[in-house]
Amino acid sequence: MVQYPQIDRTFAALADPTRRGVLEHLGRASATISELAGPFGISLTGMKKHLRLLEDTGLVTTEKVGRARRCSLGPRRLEDVHEWIELYRQMLDER
Repeated sequence: MVQYPQIDRTFAALADPTRRGVLEHLGRASATISELAGPFGISLTGMKKHLRLLEDTGLVTTEKVGRARRCSLGPRRLEDVHEWIELYRQMLDER
């Protein structure tokens, strides 16, 4: 069986609705951890855990600005996930 460790981590990160919401928010504007945690009603510690997972996949970056951490969309563009989905779609079409 072929393994795709990066894709697996990405799908795991995207599987959570809070993390998808964070990506949607950051798609509009960068934000601090506090600004992200508020609308989701979770603690700063909880949001940091979500952000750490998103950072590990390259979907989010954080930067210390003064006493706060500013979060932005990361450099990862999901090309590998798109390619995998396209291959899978082609296999289904051939069936």
